[in-house]
Amino acid sequence: MPISRNKLGTVFVVGALGLTLTALAYPAMLGVETTSSTSERIIANTRYGPLTEADRDFVVKVRAAGLWEYPLGEIVMQRGTTPAMKEAGKHLIVGHAGLDELCRKIAPELGVTLPNQASPQQQQFVATVDASTGKEFDSTAVSIMRVTHGQIFPVIAKTRANTRNTMIRQLADLANDTVLDHITVLENTGLVNHEQVNFQQTTPPKLPKDQLTPPPPQGGSPVLVLKPRPDLNINTASPTPAPSAG
Repeated sequence: MPISRNKLGTVFVVGALGLTLTALAYPAMLGVETTSSTSERIIANTRYGPLTEADRDFVVKVRAAGLWEYPLGEIVMQRGTTPAMKEAGKHLIVGHAGLDELCRKIAPELGVTLPNQASPQQQQFVATVDASTGKEFDSTAVSIMRVTHGQIFPVIAKTRANTRNTMIRQLADLANDTVLDHITVLENTGLVNHEQVNFQQTTPPKLPKDQLTPPPPQGGSPVLVLKPRPDLNINTASPTPAPSAG
């Protein structure tokens, strides 16, 4: 069963106060910041290879991305005004369900604690999109998602290139394919302003760390599952790019 909006409603509100409109227009890097300036510091030696701070934070970032993009995908499927928007919503749900399954599989093997809520900024992304209607809903959703996907793309590449942990490589491979697919379906909506997106991707606001960090789960609470949706039946293996103009 997909996550209901009612269940998540209280989550979206947390941390909304104090986020400026500028922060919404120029999303900062989703997920967490590293806990020290030496992100390559090894924090655990596992049978899959050494685990660095950057590796651990990458797992949390991927998990946190799903915690806001999966429910946003459901909203987009319901309220998107064009077939391309609804298709983008499907891809968000399917893609993040797959990434979430892998995160939940590797986290206990690597000793990584997964959040059950997205960061306050990410929760506000969903609330902002949910508060809009019609064509504004479409353009707001696409703009926020295209910027955040563009920001995480180079992080995936750097993680894949630098990690010595085979499970982190596996997650980076799947994240790369998934994010590329999502970027493609978002661009297929025809609503991406590339000049604006490129500026926003490289000029994020400076927000307090607590706005960018998913809250830790309560002790003993079960891990939230982003359940697969095989009924959507989409093919994410070979995304078809939008035709270029002119």
